[in-house]
Amino acid sequence: MAKSLRPTLVRKGKLVVVDLAGSERIDKSGSEGHTLEEAKSINLSLSALGKCINALAENSAHVPVRDSKLTRLLRDSFGGTARTSLVITIGPSPRHRGETTSTIMFGQRAMKVENMLKLKEEFDYKSLARKLDIQLDKLIMEHERKQKAFEEEIERITTDTQNQISEAERNYADAMEKERLKYQKDYMESIKKLEEKWMMNQHKLGERKDQTAYTAEEVAELKKLLSKETSLRKAAEEEVNNLRSQLAQLKMSEASANSESLKLRKMLEDEAYRKEKLEGEISMLQTQLLQLSFEADETRRRLDRGGPGKVPGDLDSLISQVRPQVNDSVNEEKASIANLFEQVGLQKILSLLEAEDADVRIHAVKVVANLAAEESNQQKIVEAGGLTSLLLLLGSSEDETIHRVAAGAIANLAMNETNQELIMSEGGIRLLSITAANAEDPQTLRMVAGAIANLCGNVGLLLQLSTSPLPSPDKLQNKLRGEGGIKALLGMVKCGHPDVLAQVARGIANFAKCESRASAQGSKTGRSLLIEDGALPWIVQNANNDASPIRRHIELAVCHLAQHEVNARDMITGGALWELVRISQDCSREDIRTLAHRTLTSSPTFLAELRRLRIDY
Repeated sequence: MAKSLRPTLVRKGKLVVVDLAGSERIDKSGSEGHTLEEAKSINLSLSALGKCINALAENSAHVPVRDSKLTRLLRDSFGGTARTSLVITIGPSPRHRGETTSTIMFGQRAMKVENMLKLKEEFDYKSLARKLDIQLDKLIMEHERKQKAFEEEIERITTDTQNQISEAERNYADAMEKERLKYQKDYMESIKKLEEKWMMNQHKLGERKDQTAYTAEEVAELKKLLSKETSLRKAAEEEVNNLRSQLAQLKMSEASANSESLKLRKMLEDEAYRKEKLEGEISMLQTQLLQLSFEADETRRRLDRGGPGKVPGDLDSLISQVRPQVNDSVNEEKASIANLFEQVGLQKILSLLEAEDADVRIHAVKVVANLAAEESNQQKIVEAGGLTSLLLLLGSSEDETIHRVAAGAIANLAMNETNQELIMSEGGIRLLSITAANAEDPQTLRMVAGAIANLCGNVGLLLQLSTSPLPSPDKLQNKLRGEGGIKALLGMVKCGHPDVLAQVARGIANFAKCESRASAQGSKTGRSLLIEDGALPWIVQNANNDASPIRRHIELAVCHLAQHEVNARDMITGGALWELVRISQDCSREDIRTLAHRTLTSSPTFLAELRRLRIDY
């Protein structure tokens, strides 16, 4: 039944066709009156659209999409999730050279805008609810029909039993009356014969006065008559005994009929119990429908939050440039999840992670992932054993969907600094590395990479904030590397998906930043673990990547690696020095550009290499 309750997948799309008008210069068009006001409004809308295109082309932190109704309608078409085609038209007349130049420059700026195409899919929960209502109506009608048939059968059996008892009593009374009349008649006839015989004997006795006793023949005849009377009496008594045994059998039949009635009553009580159980199952199905209604929340929440985990510090603004603004429906979804959390209970939701039905496990882990997205729920989930259950599910399940959602839930929990050591101590890095090696879906790899990136970025912060004695940063980073965290990140670059590569770059940048901090504190010695695991070639290759999120993270990783002098020689031979020089001169982020310049000027090895090559810096 759970498989038949899967909601229908609905894909929705929209087509926006906009004519952006042409030149509306007043000195050329000569507009007046109402036409002049329309030209002003058109120019304002085009100006707002140009500002948005300029902000996106220059990777500005703020895109003013709310300045015009036109830009609000087209916010998915530039820097959003839609497929966009732009057609610009120009004229050959020298008189309109200014408009032609402006149009071509607008097209060039628009070509720099990157759209992340997303397939928008929703679940048709209304049809699922109607289907469930129809099934519930059928179950109720079937139960009522069986109940009515059962009651009719009980009534029929009771009536038949009463009729049989009444008929047996009548037959018994008639038989007893017939036998009594028969034996009474036989008895009267026997008495009559004996009286006649007595009278005959008296008559003979009178004739034979001289005889004082009966002859031997007469005595024998009298004895015969007496014996016959005795046998008749015995036969009557036996018949009476037979009638009594028949009466006892009828009473036993009545007792069996009563026991059958008791059995029928017991069956009726069992049917009532099954009815109550069926109502409980109906309520459980309604609860499952309530859980299924939150199935689409994960995708919306991931898009709203910008990936499986939070982006630290100054990198958050880069991702927010290409994300759509949060809708008011998010508050309603949070309220729905909170209601589910209060009604069902966290322990009940976590127990469903061990259910035998795969669909139930999938829905349960999705609900846990949505709950883990809220900071107020993360500590509750960990204290209730939710983190351990998620890690066990990640290691034991073979379902790709469970791997994806469980990795996203672990990534959300990894945003809390207090959970870092717990995840690493329970083998979370090893399980995530195994999942990354076996996964093929880009979305699963993105979740796993985001979880490892969160762990890489918060190790140093955990050491700073913790008041209890913890292992040194070098040991924690060695543990993260020893369980395959860096190898897993580098192995996921084969996917080639931009979202996966962005998470990999973020993890490498976070790891390099923690290494740089540990080196500055004196707890890290020796060259970088990233260089030892062979990450430097990929870092150099993607330091000038076309995708801005990947490029910014890699630029930060190069700067942090260069801050540790022991890495300088490897970076020179690997070509990272020239990328560091480029970053210090051409990076659009001033803070990264300043960090690269300061790193170059403070490294004796880099300065000596630049002087050897006769490069002034």
